[in-house]
Amino acid sequence: MNEEVQIGRGKRGRRAYSFDEIAVVPSRRTRDPRDVSLAWQFDAYYMQVPIMGAPMDSVMSPQNAIALGKMGGVGVLDLEGLWTRYDDPLPLYEELAELDEVGAKATAKLQEIYTEPVKPELMRARLEEIKAADVIVAGAMSPAGTQKLWEQVADSALDLFVVRGSTVSADHVSSQIEPLNLKQFVHQVDIPIIVGGVATYTGALHLMRTGAAGVLVGFGGGAASTTRRTMGIHVPMATAVADVAAARRDFLDESGGRYVHVIADGGIGFAGDVVKAIACGADAVMLGSALARASEAPGHGWHWGSEAHHSTLPRGSRVKVGTVGTLEQVMFGPADNAEGTLNMMGALRRTMATTGYTDVKELQRVEVVTSY
Repeated sequence: MNEEVQIGRGKRGRRAYSFDEIAVVPSRRTRDPRDVSLAWQFDAYYMQVPIMGAPMDSVMSPQNAIALGKMGGVGVLDLEGLWTRYDDPLPLYEELAELDEVGAKATAKLQEIYTEPVKPELMRARLEEIKAADVIVAGAMSPAGTQKLWEQVADSALDLFVVRGSTVSADHVSSQIEPLNLKQFVHQVDIPIIVGGVATYTGALHLMRTGAAGVLVGFGGGAASTTRRTMGIHVPMATAVADVAAARRDFLDESGGRYVHVIADGGIGFAGDVVKAIACGADAVMLGSALARASEAPGHGWHWGSEAHHSTLPRGSRVKVGTVGTLEQVMFGPADNAEGTLNMMGALRRTMATTGYTDVKELQRVEVVTSY
């Protein structure tokens, strides 16, 4: 049942929960952590861990995408980012890292460096670089970028493609331009397509009906997003994931058995958030700030998303997340702090053992309580 609260005499709202407001509950049975599998099967691809690296320039370089792929996850490269605009973006990363200030000056600098146009030859070159490392190749564009640039990479090394925006709908209406027809696009492309963000049952159901293999749950760029402050849009992630998981269940019946993967994309900064996202129904999670803390992350301890450099309405900021350890430590440890920023997969494995589940899909059935 939806729990409504009265905001005022003329307005009611539905109570929603963030990951911070819920927790999982151990059951009567526990398991040996060595018997737990973190594997995730997505379409024809088998991943050892249910982790995707967010297509954000502060998180994913071609080398980081390769490293995450070697660890059993999937790194998603932003095909409209710095790596497809500049032959060598490393000096720009250094310049941004030296710019200690936050706010208007940092935003203006981001806007300046992202005025360089995307170069199709660089998109293809970066994807080939990842492919040569024998890992799953995944790239992302915004809906507008997909409409404009997809043909440039249609015959490239891509294994998975992500259409990612602050809010992606299956029914975008415009009187000015011809919008991306998601359903037509998905059916024309012969690789699995993941689309999002979305945070409502109805929106997710419509995206699933396009034929997408997966949907991203979330609004904006997570920790680096100011969408709530700028536009007033926000949905607490625990409720959003649970609502989209319900859409997956109902679409499974509606479609006669077609399973669409739910990927939580936002609000996941610590190991416990990964656990809670899966407990609410996610099949996998997309990590941004958590991976931006790795010493190999191109952002040098700073984190930003594509919303931060919008030319007319920035809806994100460059935030300091710091560096806590190597990518290997962030994913698998060893951890030298108790903050939940290191050995995230070890934490997931131990929680699954503690609650009595041996695979990730089973963990979706765990009991959840709220502190509200």
